[in-house]
Formats: sequence, C-alpha cells, structure tokens
Amino acid sequence: MANQLISRNELANSNYLRLSKMNQEIKELLHKGTVIPAHPLVLNQNRTLDEDRQRRLTRYYLASGVGGVAMGVHTTQFEIRKPEINLLETVLRLAAEEIDKAELKRPIIKVAGIAGPTEQAINESHLALKYGYHLGLLSLGGLDDLTEEQLIQHAQKIAEVIPIFGFYLQPAVGGRVLSYGFWKKFVEIPNVHAIKIAAFNRYQTLDVIRALCGSSRHDEIALYTGNDDNIVADLLTPYKFNINGKKVEKKFVGGLLGHWAVWTKKATTLFEEINKCKANGGKGIENLLSIGIEVTDMNEAIFDAKNSFRGCIPGIHEVLRRQGLIQGRWCLNPFEEVSSGQLEEIDRIYKMYAHHTDDDFVREFIENDNKVQVPKSAVA
Repeated sequence: MANQLISRNELANSNYLRLSKMNQEIKELLHKGTVIPAHPLVLNQNRTLDEDRQRRLTRYYLASGVGGVAMGVHTTQFEIRKPEINLLETVLRLAAEEIDKAELKRPIIKVAGIAGPTEQAINESHLALKYGYHLGLLSLGGLDDLTEEQLIQHAQKIAEVIPIFGFYLQPAVGGRVLSYGFWKKFVEIPNVHAIKIAAFNRYQTLDVIRALCGSSRHDEIALYTGNDDNIVADLLTPYKFNINGKKVEKKFVGGLLGHWAVWTKKATTLFEEINKCKANGGKGIENLLSIGIEVTDMNEAIFDAKNSFRGCIPGIHEVLRRQGLIQGRWCLNPFEEVSSGQLEEIDRIYKMYAHHTDDDFVREFIENDNKVQVPKSAVA
C-alpha cells in the first residue's frame, strides 16, 4: 500500500482532516438508525474492475433509499488491499463520487473498511478521510497475534485519526471471539460512535450490549446489527440491563449488512415497517418476526451457511447477476465460488420468497439508469 500513502504536504494542504469529527447531520442519522449495505466489488470476466457496473451498483443502493454505504469491507473482498491488486483507493473514490454526484437532499453516511496492522490501518483511515468518508469500520481480523489489550491500543490509535465504527466479526469469516472485558474498554474510547455486531451468536452479541449499557458512553454509541442470521429480531428487540440499580436500555437502530447488498429496496421497506411497529407499541410484531424467519432462510442460501459461509460473496454476486446489476460471480480469488448445491438453494428461496425480492424495482432502475447515462454525444 506504499503508493497509497498520504504525503505530509497533502495532509497540510487539504481540508479532509475536518472529517476526523463527524458533522451533526451525519451523527443524528447514525443514531436515528438507517440501512447501510456492505458494498460488493464488481469484476468482469478477466477479474479486473468493472468500473461502469461498480458505479451503477452504488447508484442502485442510493435509488433504493439507503442511508449509507460501506465500502472496502468484507463484501468488497479483503484482497483489494494486496499490492498486486491495489483497488482500495479506487473503490473508495468511485463510491464517494457517485454519492456526491447524486446530490441527494438527505445525508448519506459513508463508511470505509479499515483493516490490517496499526500502520496500515492509520494509512487507510487517512485515505478514507481524503474521499470524505465519515467513519472507519474497524476490522480486527488478521490480528490474532495481538492480545486484547494490544487491540485496544490499536483501536485508540485509529480513533485519533477517524471516527470509529466498531466491528465484531464472526470467527467463521476471519474474526475472533472477544471478551466482555474487551468491549468494556472499547466502548470508552472517545471517538467510537457506533458498533456493528456481526458475531452471529446471541451470547457474544449480549457481551457487547451489556458492556455498552454499563459504560459512561451508552448514549453516545449507536448499535448496528451485522447478524445477518437474525436481522429482524435484532432490530425489534430492546436490550435492558440493571446497572447499579438503574435500568439502561439499548436497541439496534439500524443495520450494516452484507445481506442488504441484495434486494436492497425491499430491505429499506422492511426497515420502515420495523420502525413503524416500534413507534406503535409493537403493533404487527408477530408478523414481522415471521418475516424475520423468512429473511434468515434467504440469508442461509445466499451466504452458504451450510458450508461455513464459503460461498457468501459469490452468493451475493449470483443474486445481483440474476437481476442484471452485474455480469458474473467473479471474485478476485479464482477459487472463491458458490458451493455445491448453493445455486439450487438460491432457486428455492426465489420461489418461496419472491415477495421479498426487488427484481421489478431493479428492472425499472436499470432502464431509467441506462437513459440517464447515455452520453450527450450519442443523442441525435
């Protein structure tokens, strides 16, 4: 990543360091809660970047009504950071450009994945700020040689550069189990503003929320579900703890999810229904919990849960391919493909849960997007 280093002169002459503190509009949306899809990487058959469709995918998310986009995360493929591939800066830039070009009359939270040892993570944080990202989703994957205390020190150093979106990544896809004690210290880091819990484990999910509820910063950190196996229930459930005789409650206010990288229009609609249910004292909660089981069944197929999530990213790509948003399932790793039987499982959920797909919306979006993107020189 040497060629992505930000020079001291660039740091001194740019205004992007002001983003080391979030503006109020972004902070309010973050705490209110929103839909943030984890943005995939779009490749062509040569396994190189398909820039046009990469940009189109960002536009699809914006058209679907999301409140944010997460780029450079697991779904974007961690291999983008390899020197011989070197796509991290490119994908950060492309997404930022499309968000800025959209000129929406609502805020969009830009989240950049931050990974690797401290020096690399600091550099990635500066890179994210350069392109106007508001938060860094801090992955602790691949740092198994560090103790939990060293991980805290690592997070503190990154938080000095960029507002932090904490990330509990499940072990099956490169994360590690982190103790209640770790999270008790992590939530006290001043520049941590949100935590994505993707433990895929209710006990470990509780560790984070209990630590936050017992923290002096329990009102300053927003919780986002990354538990793709429990999306609806996470968003509906109030978590209450008795802390020194005082009842403290936290809720997942939104989601930052790989599952929301597909059928995103339906995701935003479902999110609105969930918020309406909570605002109306739980009216309709039984139906929503039933929908939640259907969403989990759909997620099991696209994420390839039966095979320890080996086909997760190709499964997401397959849905986008069927909809015409991308051309193929290609990943940077040529051996990363759908598992045996996974395509049949995706066929099954399409038949069973067609009402949870947004294929009609996508067809209309592509048709309109094609008209908009025609160069003026091509118009008679």
